[in-house]
Amino acid sequence: MAQRRSTSPRYRWVVLAVGAVAQGANAAVFLGLPAITPQLRAHFGLSLPQVGMLLGAVNLGTMLTLVLWGAAADRRGERLVMAVGGFGAAACLALAAFDGPVVAGLALVGVGMFGASVNAASGRAVLTWFPAQRRGFAMGIRQTATPLGAALAAAVLPVVALRAGVPVAFLALAGFTGFVAIAVALWVREPPWAVRSGQGRHGLVLKDPALIRLSTASGLLVVPQFTAAALMVELLHDHRGVAVGLAAGLFAAAQVSGGVGRLLVGVWSDRSATRVQPLKVLSVLIAIGFALCAALDRAPVWVLATVLVPTAALALCWNGVAITAAGELAPPGRTGIALGMQNTANYLSATVTPPLAGLVAVGIGWPAALLLAAAAAVGARVLLAVPFAARELAPELP
Repeated sequence: MAQRRSTSPRYRWVVLAVGAVAQGANAAVFLGLPAITPQLRAHFGLSLPQVGMLLGAVNLGTMLTLVLWGAAADRRGERLVMAVGGFGAAACLALAAFDGPVVAGLALVGVGMFGASVNAASGRAVLTWFPAQRRGFAMGIRQTATPLGAALAAAVLPVVALRAGVPVAFLALAGFTGFVAIAVALWVREPPWAVRSGQGRHGLVLKDPALIRLSTASGLLVVPQFTAAALMVELLHDHRGVAVGLAAGLFAAAQVSGGVGRLLVGVWSDRSATRVQPLKVLSVLIAIGFALCAALDRAPVWVLATVLVPTAALALCWNGVAITAAGELAPPGRTGIALGMQNTANYLSATVTPPLAGLVAVGIGWPAALLLAAAAAVGARVLLAVPFAARELAPELP
């Protein structure tokens, strides 16, 4: 009976739920930690560019292993890959709690290396279980877990770090990550029609021009996303004098709004003639929003916040559609590696953006950092100008 339930088309919602929670747990680390940037600076004695490097360590580790985890998921399935990665990430988070900034940085690289399993494998699971007419919405749900996980971390971690210290905040993240890994091991299954890959042919996927172009555009869209995610609290708190609690609350509001936006954009992409059309529109809106924020740098803080929060939310909306488009460009049995490639570009930008934006903000000024984000969105729009073709990944199910 249990086997029949786990191969039923309706079981896809169980897989989606567990994958979304795993995605949220991963996001609580790489997007939630910026909410305690002031506490990290004080605990470790770091400058703004240095704390940007510390926050970028998770993204560096993720970038290094995404393609490998994607290839492993194509060959071994999502359950094994996500469970091993989740337990490894939990162990590294626990290690980060027990020493200085160098050990914490290395441990966070390890967190990213193990946590990368979630990005490629859970995305592959959603794309395999869901048919095209529901795939954008399903991926939107999965991707909504990213800003919601970050919002939960932004609400909880500052309180934990202020009252119990930064090490306890790391241990709390470790416990939650380990719990989610157990859920993955218990409930994630592949559908009967899933295609496993054999040896070779990975190079053909990695050299595909359309996938390279889409991945590069995604990487450019990460620049405004992580400019806001990594430095929004610092911009409002240190630069404009907003209380750290209120700044973290505005950051959380942007994350929640971005999560809702991912659902809406997912539905939009299901009804659109192409997955890329929503990405084109969002690229333009993000560029306009960050340019306005740069122009309003010295405006009353409530005016700046009124533009900054929805702009940061817009910068979060596009990920699910881009991941879905990447999976639909992949040949049979290569979805995981295609997602790994697309996510590698994202995490390369996510690794570079926090310290780069911090250096620009300190050395030139906050308007320059915001304009850099706007320029990256313009570059993404240019790359998306050429049409993309897609294919079907799953049967048309009820």
